[in-house]
Amino acid sequence: MRAFGRVLLFAGLTAILLGGIGLWGLSRFVRHWTPDPTTIASSSLEGLKAQNRLSVLAASYVAVVTSTQRRLGLAAQRTMILPGRVRYEVDLARLGSGDVAWSANARRLDVTLPPIEVAGPEIDLARIRQYDSGGLLLGWTDAGAKLDAANRRAAQAELMRQARAPAMLQIARDNARRDVARSFALPLRAAGLDPQVRVRFADEPGFPAVSDNRPMERSRSLREALGIGR
Repeated sequence: MRAFGRVLLFAGLTAILLGGIGLWGLSRFVRHWTPDPTTIASSSLEGLKAQNRLSVLAASYVAVVTSTQRRLGLAAQRTMILPGRVRYEVDLARLGSGDVAWSANARRLDVTLPPIEVAGPEIDLARIRQYDSGGLLLGWTDAGAKLDAANRRAAQAELMRQARAPAMLQIARDNARRDVARSFALPLRAAGLDPQVRVRFADEPGFPAVSDNRPMERSRSLREALGIGR
């Protein structure tokens, strides 16, 4: 029994020693391994591209248009009130590795997005209102159908004109900048990094040139990032 007890004691001490060595080695690895920001940013880039399209704003507008038809000395006029909804989107599938660059000296990530796209308008058919005059011409000819077609074209163009107002496009850009910057910044911060993330659009002025900007390469696995298996 005494011999068995000595064996158990030896085995326990050996396990403690090996565990201590393992913890010491792990602590040294964690202390000396610095996460590669380009690897993390590349993974974030692939995640964004997988979303395909990012919707950053939706807005409703109302167009009021009037068309007139004249025939046989008669006139008919119809006014249409047409509500519509548009979406402001970014086509993330167009992002490439050259659109994301890391500056090690400045600890900054620069991202260039495709221009904002305005999708729509989606017409709210239940809320369309029409008012007309010239009942005689409307009743005898196809003037009513022509007025409706002209009004619909004009109303859709008017909705898009309102949607592309500089103030609305600026709100959409600001929303996109915030969302994309957060998508890149959160995983970097989780890895112990705290970079500045700047986001611009391709149709805006470029970032000031930085000599050590490194474009993102393809995303690498954790094994590649740590150099395991080379």
